[in-house]
Amino acid sequence: MPTLWLVASLLLLAVAGFVVGRQRALSTAGGDAKELHSLPSYYGHNVAFTTLVPALGALAIWLLVQPMFIESRVSKMIPDEMAPDRPTLGLVMSDVRRVAEGLDIAVARGALSADDARSLRTEFTDVRGRLGEVGVALGADVRPEVLRAAQRYRVMSKTGNRMMGIVIGVLAIVGFAWSYMQTHKDFRARNVVEKGVLSLLILAASLAILTTIGIVLSMFFETINFFKLHNASDFFLGGTWAPNFRGDSELSILPLLWGTLYISFIALLVAVPVGLFAAIYLSEYANNAVRSFAKPLLEILAGIPTIVYGLFALLTVGPLLVNTFGKGGALGVEWMAGATSVLTAGVVMGIMLIPFVSSLSDDIINAVPQSMRDGSLGLGATKSETIRQVVMPAALPGIVGAILLAASRAIGETMIVVMGAGAIAKFSANPLESMTTITTRIVSQLTGDTDFASPETLVAFALGLTLFVLTLGLNVLALYIVRKYREQYE
Repeated sequence: MPTLWLVASLLLLAVAGFVVGRQRALSTAGGDAKELHSLPSYYGHNVAFTTLVPALGALAIWLLVQPMFIESRVSKMIPDEMAPDRPTLGLVMSDVRRVAEGLDIAVARGALSADDARSLRTEFTDVRGRLGEVGVALGADVRPEVLRAAQRYRVMSKTGNRMMGIVIGVLAIVGFAWSYMQTHKDFRARNVVEKGVLSLLILAASLAILTTIGIVLSMFFETINFFKLHNASDFFLGGTWAPNFRGDSELSILPLLWGTLYISFIALLVAVPVGLFAAIYLSEYANNAVRSFAKPLLEILAGIPTIVYGLFALLTVGPLLVNTFGKGGALGVEWMAGATSVLTAGVVMGIMLIPFVSSLSDDIINAVPQSMRDGSLGLGATKSETIRQVVMPAALPGIVGAILLAASRAIGETMIVVMGAGAIAKFSANPLESMTTITTRIVSQLTGDTDFASPETLVAFALGLTLFVLTLGLNVLALYIVRKYREQYE
């Protein structure tokens, strides 16, 4: 049974459980809801949750475990000469999954019988010919061993899906029957439901933490593999970024880190003053008509895709800067050779960050109690003095958080940098020269036909982990600043 249909069946069974659970509770109380320990809806929710939640939890675990189990079994069918290491095995298994999907398509279109698709004795050339008849290409480099592994993969997947449907269905029915038999007028349904909802909330909060830990660990182990192949001192202390995939690469993060921080700094120089002043005007000076028009219009900037900002940097801002600072420009000097530069990317990125700063700062400033403004005005301060000496210091912790969010967004931006800043990793203080950032190099190192066991590819994980540590340090610094200034107003 397809997963979508299985989930839909569970939802229908849960709805039925809500109805019959509520009816059973009322029937045991003689139709008088006052005789029930809890409201009638709690009894229905108890049956619905007991039917749905364990089954969905088991389904999620099954969908996570089954592919790993199947791949671990099927990968043993791949000869060692085809996959001498783990990264190569991963590429071979991608071909296995692709061929298995092709077999499913061929069976669905009638070009291949189900017996031939799952038979390990089927001739490779015969299967290739039949798949070609329905437009499913295996590729010239697919070996018979991959076909046999794909057939095995397909059989195990089909079997696992059937078993999943049976197990999940039985679990849902058992939960339905057990909770239904428990339902009576003295059953403490409200207590059970509230504890169940509390458990779900704790699980949701834990998932975010576990996901973060999983991301960090995945990068950490690949970073260890990178430092087994490349000198750590060259990575952290070297001055050159020059990957060449010939074994003598110079992979230093410092030029990339300089470009990242330089472009982010220029972006914040644009975004923070404009966004903060816009927030002050909207929250303290603008009337309702202006605010209702200007605030949504300003926040539209946050919904524009970053690729559009990249095109704006490449086609508009870059040529405009060249016409000003380039050869034959308005200043008559050649300070800028091309449209890509640190200033181009920084200005456009700053425009993108304006709504992040303005929207959050506006909400934070509006959260300052009106009594603080009234007290300042009552003591004779002007409106501008009240904003400068009362409102802004009180809102400072939240404003620091908004600026931090903008800084993290700037550090992690990719498309604007690719199209507006160039791809040159170097040290330079000239904002009119091309540079690149850590995120751009991560994309570059993982793009194309690369060997995942080489340091030139594994360096992307070391760059990602370093970027994570950098943003974590910014968060810790911001937390320190927030606590230091918050003490003055508590």
